[in-house]
Amino acid sequence: MVGRPTSVPRFRAPFGALSYIGAYHGRVAEPHSASRPDPRENRLLAALPEADYRDLLPHLEAAPMSLGLAVYESGGLQGFVYFPTDSIVSLLYVLESGASTEIAVTGNEGLVGISLFMGGETTPSRAVVQSAGQAYRLRAAVLKRHFESRGELQHLLLRFTQALITQMTQTAVCNRHHAVDQQLCRWLLLMLDRLSSSELRMTQELIANMLGVRREGVTEAAGRLQAQGLIEYSRGRIVVLDRPRLESRVCECYAVVKREYDRLLPAMRATAGS
Repeated sequence: MVGRPTSVPRFRAPFGALSYIGAYHGRVAEPHSASRPDPRENRLLAALPEADYRDLLPHLEAAPMSLGLAVYESGGLQGFVYFPTDSIVSLLYVLESGASTEIAVTGNEGLVGISLFMGGETTPSRAVVQSAGQAYRLRAAVLKRHFESRGELQHLLLRFTQALITQMTQTAVCNRHHAVDQQLCRWLLLMLDRLSSSELRMTQELIANMLGVRREGVTEAAGRLQAQGLIEYSRGRIVVLDRPRLESRVCECYAVVKREYDRLLPAMRATAGS
């Protein structure tokens, strides 16, 4: 039986990164890069009609997403939604014991903070930056005003929410019924879909926390994938060498989630001036 969620346990960020709380109260980390990406590198913002995008643009605030940053805590008030451009955020369920399991990931295909427009205001999950990068954030009041106007933004956010629910339910099925090797393949492919390269910076301990399995299980699974030439792993660095073969090894859960995202969400389009 799933335990009662709590906001007390703290996430141990890898590679010495700090775990920040209170990001939803307006505090953000220092930027990791001086350059700011175009907001339309986020697929939801890119899919908006030009007039709707121009209405939102003055309200979008650049938000550097440092590794380990807690975008929101379990049960915490959320003052912003976040639209990642090249960062990835992990949604985690944290038990009273401090153990955690990843229930979904979000990158430039969506946003973080669906409870703000779904009416719940808070959520029992925790959102932590898993891959550093950039995002744009929008104040809750601005989002709600545009959402309630019943325009294209509302349609996009509802379709994204349906896709996210599919990912959550399929993750639960996968964690219960499939081998650690298959879970690791699914997780790697989901990350690759949201990254611009085939290299990931991730320790086995963190992957084990995300999958809710023992670290030894991840070590063995990663070793088998490396021995078969699918990945290269060393010192917290994973490089996918053969994605087609990785896809042939993964369970059906990855394809179910990808088809639903492809069906419900718009493809990335070229931004103005690119």
